[in-house]
Amino acid sequence: MTAPIVTIAGLHKRFGDNEVLRGIDLEIAEGEVVCLIGPSGSGKSTLLRCVNLLETPTAGTITAAGHDMTGPDADLDAARRDIGMVFQHFNLFSHLSILDNLVVPQRRVRKTPKDEAVAEARRLLAEVGIEGKERARPAQLSGGQQQRVAIARALAMKPRLMLFDEPTSALDPELVGEVLSVMKGLAAEGMTMLVVTHEMAFAREVADRVLFLDGGVIVEQGAPAEVLTDPKTERARTFLHRVLHPVD
Repeated sequence: MTAPIVTIAGLHKRFGDNEVLRGIDLEIAEGEVVCLIGPSGSGKSTLLRCVNLLETPTAGTITAAGHDMTGPDADLDAARRDIGMVFQHFNLFSHLSILDNLVVPQRRVRKTPKDEAVAEARRLLAEVGIEGKERARPAQLSGGQQQRVAIARALAMKPRLMLFDEPTSALDPELVGEVLSVMKGLAAEGMTMLVVTHEMAFAREVADRVLFLDGGVIVEQGAPAEVLTDPKTERARTFLHRVLHPVD
């Protein structure tokens, strides 16, 4: 058995009087796809952001991609080179071309030679279906295309772990599928992924494990067929019924 790529123990996060995470324990194996589901305010995004220390835990420990994220000597710059993150909004550099959005981070962060960075950028843009758009600016692309570029930019750092914070929530419904298709491809290639999502069909198809969060704790977890089809807790049953049958 190999060591988990993510280990979270006793994780708490408090914002003032509001305790958003109340004792999270979680291990993720290399190559595993874990989807976090639950109502708004349940702590899903906060948990994700704690993994790469965009939020500093109030208590608990986190190791991710070989880095002790909560240790006193944590090298967050080195850690974030190994942990890619894709947000709800695309966060592309609006003043740069699509190609340079991928080339510049490689050059500055990975110190990749220019020819190699350009070749890798072109390869990744082709992989996510953005051929022929290299010279465009982000504003000239659709939301779905911009999110695919954001995924390609994260992959250009050659991460061991990818974090996705509701990557389709800001998209028009007809654009959701193209982003989920890219994520399905990553899962099939063996990328370790921790995904906050409200796309239950995606979780059912791609996830190895689904975690249902509510009130800052993991209420239920298991294989997608178990959690999404036959949840054991009343809270999970109520949530899933409302999500899957919104007009009932």
